[in-house]
Amino acid sequence: MEPLRLEFVDNEITAWGGLALLKILMDQSGFQEKLSALPLPSQGSNRGHSPVQLMTQFMASLWCGANRYSHLDVSRFDTTIQKLFGWDRMPEHKAFQRYFRKFSSHTTHEQIFGELYRWFFSNIAFDNFTLDIDSSVITRYGNQDASCKGYNPRKPGRNSHHPLIAFVADVEMVANFWLRPGDAHTANNFQAFLEETLSHFPNKKIGLLRLDSGFYSQKTFDYLEKREQKTEYIVAVPMHAPVQRKIAGLDTWMKIENGIEICEFEYQAPQWCEPRRMISVRQKVAERPKAVGKQLSLFDDEIDYNGYRYTCYITSLLLGPAEVWRLYRGRATCENRIKELKYDYGLDKMNLTSFDGTEASLALMTIAYNFMSLFRQSVICEKVRNRLSTIRYKLLAIPSFIEKSANGSIVKMALQMKRRAWIKKLWEKSVGYGAVDFV
Repeated sequence: MEPLRLEFVDNEITAWGGLALLKILMDQSGFQEKLSALPLPSQGSNRGHSPVQLMTQFMASLWCGANRYSHLDVSRFDTTIQKLFGWDRMPEHKAFQRYFRKFSSHTTHEQIFGELYRWFFSNIAFDNFTLDIDSSVITRYGNQDASCKGYNPRKPGRNSHHPLIAFVADVEMVANFWLRPGDAHTANNFQAFLEETLSHFPNKKIGLLRLDSGFYSQKTFDYLEKREQKTEYIVAVPMHAPVQRKIAGLDTWMKIENGIEICEFEYQAPQWCEPRRMISVRQKVAERPKAVGKQLSLFDDEIDYNGYRYTCYITSLLLGPAEVWRLYRGRATCENRIKELKYDYGLDKMNLTSFDGTEASLALMTIAYNFMSLFRQSVICEKVRNRLSTIRYKLLAIPSFIEKSANGSIVKMALQMKRRAWIKKLWEKSVGYGAVDFV
């Protein structure tokens, strides 16, 4: 075996050369110009880093794998990333913490991130869309503002936050994000959240709203039905005793697949002014052992019922029962988006003592998520939907360095021959992005 030798090169090489593709996308969209026009909190010192740089570098660090504040240094010592974005100097992770603490109210939050959402969605071609709203539990281990005991199935008794998140199913993007105290009910401030979310879609119409059983209430239904622009909805129904008795009395089940039967009926709770349409689905456990749903606990001793798992939905749609059920099943992607935000972006790890500071950093995280979703759909365009963790090592982690030329700068990538044509194609699509979907 030949002995190894050590030598050095003068080129400043980055491990994240593929970030250049996202940089081009950001430039083509005018993102940094939009940030500059927003009322971002100003720095109190002349030595403070530019707010636009801090927010852009925060997003770039997330794409490179940072999921805690201390990990934001992943880009600090990378002089090639510094040259790529044209920054004079790079801040340490504490600079980001200090800056996000300057966000001091929800009004500031909406003025900045609400405007970013509006800018984002007004420039993407889609309409008559499906909106999913869901909540999540983020366990906290310190003394963060508004972290308190509430519903926490994984860590009972631990302090937590209970954020509310809206997703546009059609384009796989986040439409709004609110951080809330850990003891907030799922539907707490739902109306205000929905109205704010819909304001992020100028000149667009919501075609369908899908909610889980935490939002099931007369107040929610009345609000959706009496809005100036009526909102069609499908909401999962919790298996309360009156609902179980109603389902147990049904005898018009229709088979739609092996082991799956469906039935529709009208139901009026005592406090409701009128009945509403409900659809129930039951799946035979013997044929579908992994079926979702619950058994009718009131009748668990009766053989006619304990062999099935039941789900139930309330809806304003006039479609057939099977179509309503299939439409609601599409909401499962919402849970996957939340998992992706947690596992790949650090939604449950990036936090400050300041409540408003944490909310601002997590809202910016959703903007980074939207850019990556846009990049995946408009530039990569693969049938397989890769998560950021896959894209990071498949595309972003490319050893590269920047070389000056007479006509500007050249990004030189160390790539195997068989991958070069693919990267070149993505580069050309990024450069020509202005002609894709973004106006």
